[in-house]
Parts: sequence; structure tokens; C-alpha cells
Amino acid sequence: MKAAVVKLGGSTAGHEELQRWIDIFATARFPLVIVPGGGPFANQVRALQEPLSYSNDAAHDMAILAMDQFGLVVAERHQRLRPCRSWPAIRETLEGGGIPVWLPSQMTWNASDIPQSWDVTSDSLAAWFCRQWGAERLLLIKQTNGFLQHINLPGLVRSGIVDPLLPEMLRSDIALHVAGPQTLGDIAGSLPLADIPGVIMRNEMADEGIFGQ
Repeated sequence: MKAAVVKLGGSTAGHEELQRWIDIFATARFPLVIVPGGGPFANQVRALQEPLSYSNDAAHDMAILAMDQFGLVVAERHQRLRPCRSWPAIRETLEGGGIPVWLPSQMTWNASDIPQSWDVTSDSLAAWFCRQWGAERLLLIKQTNGFLQHINLPGLVRSGIVDPLLPEMLRSDIALHVAGPQTLGDIAGSLPLADIPGVIMRNEMADEGIFGQ
């Protein structure tokens, strides 16, 4: 079975969908890694940047630390999930039948191919992780069904559902899936999970060479 990366949006924090998604992915019969969003922790970084007058570079680093924080929240919600900060930890967890929850701050520190900008969110970092790991599929979990109005990545960017740098970070050979609250109803009774859910979006920007790979 092809490896998959699942970006569990921080927007699910405080909603019942968070635990429902975790319980679903804990039944997966294929190798996957969960990438957490920043959620309310990243929101605090944004809210405090102006009053505390810290730079965008500092905000970028703090926003990634926010993903670590939300990742710790996610990892303790099921016994199969394990927080992982390194490749050895990820490999060990996968080999033991567990599901790694990636805490990105250490592995992304000073990475030259990750722009230090608010345009980079956990969506783009999940795409970056796919490239590093060699995953063939990326699933973005959103707390909205607005993605159902789109068929490709450009539409998702224009609507603000994904960040503007995702097309540049996502390799054209990685299949992009998007899921939201409505998707949960579609997969009810389909457990254990044998494949990733969600709508496949055409990655036309990368396919047409508009962005460098």
C-alpha cells in the first residue's frame, strides 16, 4: 500500500471532528504519518506579533513550534499514535505498527527550502515532508466543506483553503486529497481504513511547470 501523509488541520481543535478523525486514522492498514496544524497555538503567535514586535523570522519559528504543541495534543488521544521528532523515531514507530505524529521544529530548523513567511502553513510543510519521506499521497483535513466547490489546486489557493506556497512545495507526482466534515459521513462503516478518504484535486500548477520543483 502506498505511503500517505495526513495533515490534520489545527482548525479541528475544539471540534468533535478532531477525535473522530483520530479514531479513523488509528484503524489505518497502510503506512501513514500525521502532520498537525498549528491551531490555536499558531493563532496566538499571530495575535502577539504586533504587540510584542517580533520579526517574521521569529514568528515563522514560533508557528512551527505551535505545530509541535498541537501535535502533542493529537498524539495523546490514541495509543497507536506516537509523537516523533526525527527520522529514526518515525521509522521505529512505523516498523512497530504505530502512527507517527510529526513534530516538525527540529527537522525543519534552518531548512533552506522552507521560506520563512506566513505564506507557509502546515499545508506546505506537509508537502515538504512528503518530498523528504517519498510519500505518494497527501491528504489535507479541513474544518470546512468549501473545497467541494473546487476541482484543482489553483481554486483552493484562490479561495484561501490552502496556503499560496503549497503549489510550489507539492511535487507534481504526489496525489493531493482534501477532506472535511462531510467526508466523515461518507466513510462511516468503512473501517478499518484501507485507503485515504477525500476528494482528489488536480495539481495543475505543478503539472504545467508554473512553479519550479
